[in-house]
Amino acid sequence: MEKIGLVTITYNSADVIRGFLESILKQSFKNFEIFIIDNDSQDDTEKVVFQYEDNRINFIKNSENVGVAKANNQGIKRALQANCSQVLIINNDIEFEDKLLEKMLSVQKQKKCSLVAPKMMYFDQPDHIWYAGSFFLKKKGYLPIHIGIQQKDEGQYDGVYPVEYAPTCCLLVRKKVFEDIGMMDEKYFVYFDDTDFLYRVFKDGRHKLYFFSDVKFYHKVGSLTKSVKNKQNNEFRGDFFIKQNTRNHIYFLKKIGSVYAYIFIVFLFIKNNLRIFTNPKIRCNYRTWKLINQSFFEGIKM
Repeated sequence: MEKIGLVTITYNSADVIRGFLESILKQSFKNFEIFIIDNDSQDDTEKVVFQYEDNRINFIKNSENVGVAKANNQGIKRALQANCSQVLIINNDIEFEDKLLEKMLSVQKQKKCSLVAPKMMYFDQPDHIWYAGSFFLKKKGYLPIHIGIQQKDEGQYDGVYPVEYAPTCCLLVRKKVFEDIGMMDEKYFVYFDDTDFLYRVFKDGRHKLYFFSDVKFYHKVGSLTKSVKNKQNNEFRGDFFIKQNTRNHIYFLKKIGSVYAYIFIVFLFIKNNLRIFTNPKIRCNYRTWKLINQSFFEGIKM
C-alpha cells in the first residue's frame, strides 16, 4: 500500500497552520506522515502544532532559517527514511477538501505518471484560478508561467493533462523521482528551487507530471513570503524578493548553460537596469538599483 510523506516548511506560520492541519487530518486517505520542518519560527507556530495530538505529525525545528530548498530536503529525506513511497511537498498556507490525497493517487495510477499537481484557487477569491498547469517558456528565460492565473474559473481548464511545471505549493512525487533526479538545489534559499527541480525532471524525460482540476484547493497567496511592501498606499516589491528573484534567475540560467540561456543573462542585465524606471512595483532610487545589480552579480558567482 502507498504511504505518503507530507513535507511542509513553517516560518512564522501560526496564522495559517491550523487550517492546513485540519485539512490534512480529515483526509479520506489515512496512510501518511506529516513532516513539519520549522525554520526557526519566532511566533506561536510550534505551540499551535502541538495542540494537535496525532502520532503522524513530526515536528523538526531548525535553530536557524536554512531556506526552502534545504528544509524541503530535510523533510524529503525523513519521509524516505520512514519508508514513504510518495512525497507530497506542500505549503501550509492552503486549505483543501478531504479527498485531495485520494484523488492525487488516483490520477497518478490512471495516467501512470510520477508527479501530480491539483488546480489551485485563490483563498480570498475562491472562484479565481491561481494555477491550472504551467509550461517552461524559453522566451521568458525558461520561466514557468501559470496557466489561467487570475482568471475566473468557468471550466476552461477542466480535465487531466500533462504539464511541465507545478509549484511545490502542492506536488506529489514518487520516491523514484528523487532517486533518478536528485534533491532540491540548496543554493536556492527561496524562489526558483521548485523551478530548478521541475526543469531537471522535464529535461530528464523519464518522469511525467500531470495536472487535474477536479478538486477544491485554496491558496492564501503571498501570506508566507510577503513579497510586496506597502508604502504610502503604493505596492512595491520588497528587497528580499528582489534579491532572491534576481540572483536565482541568473543562477538557474547558468545551470541550463545553453547559448540562448547566456544570451538571456545579458538581456536580463539590461532589462533589470531599465525596469527600475519602467516597473511601477520597483522603487526608483539608487538603493534599489544597487540591490538589483549586486543580486545579478551574486547570481553570476553562484
